[in-house]
Order: sequence, then C-alpha cells, then structure tokens
Amino acid sequence: MPAQAIVMINTDVGKEDQIFNELLKIDEVKRVYMVYGIHDLVVFVEAENMDKLRTLITDRIRKIEGVKSTLTSVIVVGKEKS
Repeated sequence: MPAQAIVMINTDVGKEDQIFNELLKIDEVKRVYMVYGIHDLVVFVEAENMDKLRTLITDRIRKIEGVKSTLTSVIVVGKEKS
C-alpha cells in the first residue's frame, strides 16, 4: 500500500498561486487546494513508501520558495465514498 498524507502549508504572503502551481508539477502530489483559515494550501500526496514520502515532504515540498511551514498528517486508513 502506498504511503499517503495530507500536507497543510503556510506560505509567504502573496506566494500562494506560485506555490500552488509548483506543487502541481510534482507527480506524487495528487490534489492541491487553496484554502482560507490557519493554512494557505492543503495538499494530498502519495508515495511508494514512508521513506519516499519523507523525502517528498522534506526535500521537495518544504524547499519550494515561499513555503514557510508545513504540518503533515499521515493517512492510516482511508476510503473514498462511492
């Protein structure tokens, strides 16, 4: 089973659109949402395993220019409504 997570991102002011578009270029990013509230972006990601998930978040997502911080929730059990 692939490793899945929801990553909430805080951005520098005015960088939301740029980061949104950069995230869409990453294959492991499955969905991106621009939101109002505590966080600026919410991202659903999926990687082959936990090591690749960690690398995706720490080495790719967090290093996008304008990303201030992230908060990640690893998905343990999930099911899509049919």
